[in-house]
Amino acid sequence: MQPLPLALQPTLLESDRATWSKSRQAERMLRRQMRLRREYLYRKSVEDQERGILERKRKIQHAITDGKTIPTELRGEAVAIRKAMKFDDQEREDLAAQTHKDDEYAWAGVEDPKVVVTTSHDPSSRLKQFAKELRLMFPNAQRLNRGNYVMSQLVHACRANDVTDLVIIHEHRGEPNGLLICHLPYGPTASFSLTHTVMRHDIPNVGTMSEAAPHLIFHNFSTKLGGRVQNILKYMFPVPKEDSKRVVTFANQEDYISFRHHVYKKSGVKEVELKEVGPRFELRLYEIKLGTVDQTDVDVEWRLRPYMNTARKRAAISSEQPRP
Repeated sequence: MQPLPLALQPTLLESDRATWSKSRQAERMLRRQMRLRREYLYRKSVEDQERGILERKRKIQHAITDGKTIPTELRGEAVAIRKAMKFDDQEREDLAAQTHKDDEYAWAGVEDPKVVVTTSHDPSSRLKQFAKELRLMFPNAQRLNRGNYVMSQLVHACRANDVTDLVIIHEHRGEPNGLLICHLPYGPTASFSLTHTVMRHDIPNVGTMSEAAPHLIFHNFSTKLGGRVQNILKYMFPVPKEDSKRVVTFANQEDYISFRHHVYKKSGVKEVELKEVGPRFELRLYEIKLGTVDQTDVDVEWRLRPYMNTARKRAAISSEQPRP
C-alpha cells in the first residue's frame, strides 16, 4: 500500500501537540518518582542488616575490652567479625549508624525550604484567617485553596513543584484543632493536636509581622523523640541572618509545645524590647509516620497510646518528669 503524500497526511493541531507534550512530561516525572522511591525503599531494606552487623561488632568489642566471654550466639562468627573489625574506623561506624531518617533532611540548610499551607475541605472563615497567618510565619511559603483536591493530588502537585513541606490545618466547629506536617518527597508525616489558638487580631497592641527568616528557640526537647520533633519543626524555616529581629519560640512543657512569635528591638545598651506579633497556640504530638500523608501502608515511628496518658509516662519529648 502506497503512503499518502505529505500534503495529504493529517497534521497535529497545536492543542494536540501541547497535550502530548504534557503527557510525556508527566510520564517522565512519574518514572523518576518511582525510581527514587525504589532507591529509598532499598536503603530502608538494608538498614536492619547493617544495624545488626554493627551491633554484633560492638558486642564483641565490649567483650574483648572488658575481658568477658563472647556471647554464645556470636561465637560461631566471632573470628570473621574480628577480622572485619580491623578495617573499621570511627568514621565508618558513624556511617553505619546512620539510618534512612538521616536522608530525609540531608539537604536541610543547603537549600531554602518551600512550604505550602492548606486547609481541610470547606474551611470556615476563621480557619482561612489562621491559614493566612500561618503562611506569614514561614518565609518562602504559599497558601493553597483546598477546593476539591484530594490528598494524592496535593502531594503530587507539591512534588512536581519541589515543595519540601506540606502543612494541612484541620478544624472542629470553626476552631483549628489539628496540624499536619508532611515532609516531601518521602516523609515523615507528623500529626499534632492544636489547642488554645489565638489569632493576631485577638492579641492587644499587636506589632507588625516581619517576613524575614526568624531565629528559632527550642526549649526542653531533650529525648530522642524530642530531637526528632525539633528537626521536623526546625527545617521548615530557612537559615536566618544575624541581624534578623524576628524570634520564633517552641517551648515544651509536659509534651505540650507552646508556640510564640515575637519581634524585638534594642532600646538601650543592655536592654531589649520584645513585642508579640502572633499567632499563638499549643501543639501536642500524637503520631509520626515514616511516609507521606497520601500513603496508607507505612510504618508508624511513634504514636500516642491511651495508656501513655498517665502522669509518669507523659514526658516523651523531654526527659524532665511531669509536675505532681
